[in-house]
Amino acid sequence: MGENHTVVTEFILLGFGLGPRIQVLLFGIFSLFYVFTLLGNGVILGLISLDSRLHTPMYFFLSYLAIVDIAYACNTVPQMLVNLLDPARPISFAGCMTQTFFFLSFAHVECLLLVVMSYDRYVAICHPLRYSVIMSWKVCIALAVTSWVCGALLALVHVSLILRLPFCGPHEINHFFCEILSVLKLACADTWLNQAVIFVACVFILVGPLCLVLVSYMRILAAILRIQSGEGRRKAFSTCSSHLCVVGLYFGSAIIMYMAPKSRHPEEQQKILFLFYSFFNPMLNPLIYSLRNAEVKAALGRTLCKDSHSQLE
Repeated sequence: MGENHTVVTEFILLGFGLGPRIQVLLFGIFSLFYVFTLLGNGVILGLISLDSRLHTPMYFFLSYLAIVDIAYACNTVPQMLVNLLDPARPISFAGCMTQTFFFLSFAHVECLLLVVMSYDRYVAICHPLRYSVIMSWKVCIALAVTSWVCGALLALVHVSLILRLPFCGPHEINHFFCEILSVLKLACADTWLNQAVIFVACVFILVGPLCLVLVSYMRILAAILRIQSGEGRRKAFSTCSSHLCVVGLYFGSAIIMYMAPKSRHPEEQQKILFLFYSFFNPMLNPLIYSLRNAEVKAALGRTLCKDSHSQLE
């Protein structure tokens, strides 16, 4: 028992295992998507901070979602781009564990944040007269901080359980980043405790929040149908439909990855799902919110008009 089993000091991320020309092509495409992700979420953050009309709880949480999406992309995409050009380049054990921790943290935070955003819409539509009291700035900040703390603590539990495992080879991770399930496959010990904690965490962080979101939107739908004004009904549907699109994309892909039965070729399929989950979702979120949200489009128009007027002067 005194033997040191943790002899693996670095890992090789196998990535997509395609030919050199295709990997260079993917590098160009993914680099472009990465720039769009940073720019799109950066524009959302800029609009919310510059336009005083967007200084409301709804857009406060939307700005936090944009921050999480930027962090998501910065945590996984640069390493993936490096591996596309240099597939044999290793990542240290400490670097791998750090990447796993941050990925899990951001994933948990986004799940909880989407629940908070659905609760915000529920209060705004079902209890409009009490909205400013229920969703005070103190409550909003407390909800945002709680989501970050809970997400980080749960990720710390997962990483702590990984660190207790021995890794004595092989050192090749069949993924484009240090995803927890792929890392566990390399452990030289029984990982039943890790798998059990992952399952419990999925129930707590995926199924539970999704049920809360669905309950919130069932009550929101009932309240919208009671709105007499056609304009009010359209505005309520506009603000809620964009959030439902994000919820569907995020929770749907996450549940398929972690809770759906595995097929005969799960690893390659899971890479594609994770690509959508950790790459395309952060890029699509600002597009969904900007294209389907009249207030965001109006804020963008006001900002562009203000810039054009300042240039003319």
